[in-house]
Amino acid sequence: MIQNPLYQQLAEAIGVGDSVIIPKIFAFLANADEARVLLAAAPPATVEEIAEKTGLPVDAVARMMEPLFNKGLIFKSKKEGKIRYYRVRQLFQFHDATIVTKGLPQEFFQLWKEYYETEFKKHHRQLESILPNSVVRVVPVNIAVEPEIQVAAFEDIKQIVENAENLAVTNCTCRLVSGACGKPLEVCIQCNRSADYALERGTGRKIGKEEALKMLKMCEEAGLVHVVNNIRSIGHVICNCCDDCCINWPAPRTSGVNFAAPSRFTAVCDIDLCTECEVCLERCHFEAIDMENDTERIDEGKCMGCGLCVVTCPSGAIALKEIRGEDFVPA
Repeated sequence: MIQNPLYQQLAEAIGVGDSVIIPKIFAFLANADEARVLLAAAPPATVEEIAEKTGLPVDAVARMMEPLFNKGLIFKSKKEGKIRYYRVRQLFQFHDATIVTKGLPQEFFQLWKEYYETEFKKHHRQLESILPNSVVRVVPVNIAVEPEIQVAAFEDIKQIVENAENLAVTNCTCRLVSGACGKPLEVCIQCNRSADYALERGTGRKIGKEEALKMLKMCEEAGLVHVVNNIRSIGHVICNCCDDCCINWPAPRTSGVNFAAPSRFTAVCDIDLCTECEVCLERCHFEAIDMENDTERIDEGKCMGCGLCVVTCPSGAIALKEIRGEDFVPA
């Protein structure tokens, strides 16, 4: 089958013009006229402006907006009393917005799975090679670190929740596609504007702060790592990532700038308390823990400071220690 060049242009628009699979995903979600509308919706434009650029009737373009919004392909900008629409802008936005769309058949998820297996790692590394800073960062589990350490609000998962104005939860997009691990699915917590977006699309449900905190605790016990936007304020989302489905770390800690930055903590082990049960080895996503001469060893260069190993250590031998200063800003 000859690929429609419109879909190849859309793949180029989100930075993966060499992809074979991404154009197929666009074609699955949008017909040719809708693809023309998407290409015309950059920069943000009104229905009338998009109609003029595409040559399509205004009423036809207007009817397309809500379905494209619900499919995660179009976003709304409400300024100066007008609604302007803009297309999905980059690969990860395309991934996260489209996969939670309601009513999609398994064939759609199979396309994403094929993309993961054949093209994603290359694109992920290409992105890392040009990143000025990490996009997301790990936040430690909601447990006590050394008492003298002050944990800033932007790196305290409880404070991020407490300071959010609005919260919703959606399914984890990565596990929707590749969820053979069986880890909890409805645990992707959306904050503020992202919560509003999920609720408007009907792809998420509203939750309160108490439910969010219980959910985060459950995620810690299930062995999921808290990941947030790499900024010093409340971001858009709190991801709770597993080590086999989630796309934040297909090859962690290997590039000059990593997609996911570590927290400013590392795990440390008190060998006098360690019982060599090796539970922590199973919990670590990053192969940062091993047993050497019957003694647990933690590699600070690999440790992302998530604290999952602390949660289930039966003897209390593992703790989180600050290794970067309080003013640390993740790369």
